[in-house]
Amino acid sequence: MVNKVILIGNVGKDPEVKYIKEDVPVARFSLATSESYKKRDGEKVTNTEWHNIVVWRGLAKVVEKYVKKGSKLFIEGKLTYRQYEKDGQTKYFTEIVCRDLTMLDSKTSSTQTSDQPIQENKVQEPPADLDTEGFEDVDDLPF
Repeated sequence: MVNKVILIGNVGKDPEVKYIKEDVPVARFSLATSESYKKRDGEKVTNTEWHNIVVWRGLAKVVEKYVKKGSKLFIEGKLTYRQYEKDGQTKYFTEIVCRDLTMLDSKTSSTQTSDQPIQENKVQEPPADLDTEGFEDVDDLPF
């Protein structure tokens, strides 16, 4: 069985990074992907989809340091679904847990020494015993 998502898009807002279990960072942000096509009458149509991205541990530290609103990213991860109770109502949430991230911006950070994009290839899964309480307050809208 395979659960794999590949996205190339732009970050919708600066990532939100929290530290849990003392030194376990988790970053959350929205990513916009767009698809364009022309109708039969020649009119160009662009559809934009918003994706909720979650990044753990070392990769979350990279996100915290380098990723900003508007950054262009290549994301590989897996699709996950969560639900939680808020004010007596069940909320459903879909997100991509990022396993691999490549920054595609042409600009380089002052700390970089080359024009190569920053790339992390480490799987960043949440710890099995992690209590994710406190993440229920995620907005229903990704932007």
